[in-house]
Amino acid sequence: MQPIERWDYAGEGLDEHDLPAAPLPLIEQWVQDAVDRQAAKGDVPEPDAISVATVDAAGRPHVRTVLMRHLGADGPGFYTNYASRKGRDLEINPEIAAALTWPPMFRAIRFVGVAHKMSAERSAAYFRSRPYGSRIGAWASRQSEPVGGRAELEEAVASYERKWPDTGSPDDVPLPDFWGGYVVSCDEVEFWAGRSSRLHDRLVFVRTSDGDLTDAASWRVERRQP
Repeated sequence: MQPIERWDYAGEGLDEHDLPAAPLPLIEQWVQDAVDRQAAKGDVPEPDAISVATVDAAGRPHVRTVLMRHLGADGPGFYTNYASRKGRDLEINPEIAAALTWPPMFRAIRFVGVAHKMSAERSAAYFRSRPYGSRIGAWASRQSEPVGGRAELEEAVASYERKWPDTGSPDDVPLPDFWGGYVVSCDEVEFWAGRSSRLHDRLVFVRTSDGDLTDAASWRVERRQP
């Protein structure tokens, strides 16, 4: 193994006076900054990639990276097969942790909370916006289950393509009843900003009442040791 190259975290940091009264505006700003950075420099691919951690019935943690396809006052959200490992975990224990990480920008946002299923109407609206191949793929993939080989998966895709040909309509493939979205109702939102000598800034919004991510009265801020 080659020696690990060490590099300093020469970020801008984050001060308390930089924070809005509630988390959502800064979440949105940092996500947009990552999108803009990718457009300008190309070094932040998939700026909305979010790592999601769940715990199974035996207490074993599992983490994977998905795409954040919802962000609102109710929290960040993503879509998946409800019968996948993450779906099965969340059915047993809806507590969840997630993180957006942008290493070239020395920034990350960490979420801790509880996952709630989106309404069927919201999931259907997003499903219709997906490309045809992605909608077919949602039916063909029994996500997280073993598969005999690539050919088996491709045959499942072909079978559903014959069943629901591409007509150019967003409604040519129906929404699977096992597929939909989750929103993370956050109890903590941490903004991590890398600083020199590993003396990073960690400013955390901690929930104090039931309001959403725009409600200043529902959050207090604490700084944590790096």
